[in-house]
Amino acid sequence: MYVGITGVGAYLPEREITTGELQEGIARAGGVRLPRGLFARLTGIQRRRLAGPEEYASTLAVHAARAALAQAELDPLDLDLLLFASASRDMVEPATAHIVQAELGSRAHALDVTNACNSFLNGIDLARSMILSGRARRALVVTGETPSRVMRDRIDSLAEARRSFAGFTFGDAGAAVVVEPVARGGILDVDTETHSQHWTVGGIPGGGSRHPRGDEHTYFAGDGHRLRGVFEKVGASILDRVRARTGLDHTDYAKVLVHQVTLPYLDRFVEVTGVPRDRLEVTVTELGNVASATLGVQLARIAPSLNPGDRVLLMGLGGGVSMMTMVWERS
Repeated sequence: MYVGITGVGAYLPEREITTGELQEGIARAGGVRLPRGLFARLTGIQRRRLAGPEEYASTLAVHAARAALAQAELDPLDLDLLLFASASRDMVEPATAHIVQAELGSRAHALDVTNACNSFLNGIDLARSMILSGRARRALVVTGETPSRVMRDRIDSLAEARRSFAGFTFGDAGAAVVVEPVARGGILDVDTETHSQHWTVGGIPGGGSRHPRGDEHTYFAGDGHRLRGVFEKVGASILDRVRARTGLDHTDYAKVLVHQVTLPYLDRFVEVTGVPRDRLEVTVTELGNVASATLGVQLARIAPSLNPGDRVLLMGLGGGVSMMTMVWERS
């Protein structure tokens, strides 16, 4: 059996803010003045989209889901598996998948999949595995990312600025794919690499049993330089394994989609891996880091230009720390 992606959708909130406006607002609210334009210079991010007050993770996911279902020419009742695969969620309980399902009007087996910025790619892999095992026939994998909600709105010390800086790269977006059996092609290869000893590098500590309450724990905090060092050290080996198994070089792909945190990170990725820059779909400069929605948004952008037989390499990087690759051939 071949299993592939037959529908792709993405959604961007209407509200857009420049990185300069973001920095100015933080400076006005807090007690620390940073050099004008610092955020934009260090990240390469010029602007990003932000969810509105009445938009939630599920809201972004539903918009993207409807686009993916329309492209696949399916009704929500055609689904028997719905995975909300995202770092963001509406609430701790119940699973946000149920909120998405209620809005769509589907009646599938629904659950959440969470693994930081690799959540969406993990969700696609899980959907494929359940179809191959006979546990599902047709799946919808959705993500709705609202990481802007965990950005600090003020900085009161330079130490706080350093801890919080990675959070100022975030933007919001939704993405979705339909996964089902196809006549040929589909998902050809999947690989993962996990280095859990680095789980303390960054994250949002609040909301679980360690820190169930307290605003301080609801903001993203981390060491961006340390995280970049981990990815540089172990990132190229997984691509070497993919090349050895598939026989495909970087130039054999129509596109190489990679998770994007900042523009300097992406530049370093090109330098370390040798992936030709013209194979990338650069989104970070206009959208920022949209967490697990990054690859879905990129896939939705390139899908109309792909021909049957074109292959795409997707590479995810996530806190924890984990890396993941997926090779997909358009049917």
